[in-house]
Amino acid sequence: MGADVSAEVDAELASLRACEERIGYEFRDKGLLRAALTHASGAMHRLASNERMEFLGDAILGAVVCEMLYRAFPDYLEGDLTRLKSIVVSRQTCARISQALGLKDFLILGKGMSSTPTVPSSLLADVFESLIAAIYLDGGHAAVRPFIERWLEPEIEAAAEGDVGGNYKSLLQQVAQREHGVTPTYQLLDEKGPDHSKCFKVSAQIGSHRFPPAWGRNKKEAEQRAARNALHEMNGEPPPFPSD
Repeated sequence: MGADVSAEVDAELASLRACEERIGYEFRDKGLLRAALTHASGAMHRLASNERMEFLGDAILGAVVCEMLYRAFPDYLEGDLTRLKSIVVSRQTCARISQALGLKDFLILGKGMSSTPTVPSSLLADVFESLIAAIYLDGGHAAVRPFIERWLEPEIEAAAEGDVGGNYKSLLQQVAQREHGVTPTYQLLDEKGPDHSKCFKVSAQIGSHRFPPAWGRNKKEAEQRAARNALHEMNGEPPPFPSD
């Protein structure tokens, strides 16, 4: 019995260390990281889950992003800054970054949820916010700000350019290199329409696996949509863009 408990503790510690390596931050208090990764279904009681951390992380993320926007766009009015913030800190954005980090590999879930092949995007968004809180509680503002900047600066740039979610290709590349050791490729499958108004059909491919294609008004848009289709399929979700 004692050996089983010891092996379980060792496995958990190894998982936490792997998570630290993935996110690029080493915790002084490993308990904070464990709490951030613990869903209510896997906690002994509600106070031991990451729900309170999610509450704090949401506020920290919002505050840091607001300061980033304030400094980056000195000529923007309040309404412009508010619009950008709503895009940058959206649940969709948090879930997408969580997926790129591969946080689903380290989640502590109850038996009912751990037996399902996919993790809901809402849960992925929650764990990203709780991780932000854990880093803040462990290392303060000096630790959490660089982490947020590393992942949110591309989102801010994309939102400011009107290219919301425009880094799907970058995120797919990170996932592909981490999980498969290869870089995604994109195939132009079809094009239609007159020269002045063409549409392009593109698919993303990782290794020999081709993901559901997507149409775009130009090749760049088609590739971004194809990358998003691929990310959704990898997460067990239906592709957001039709193939036909």
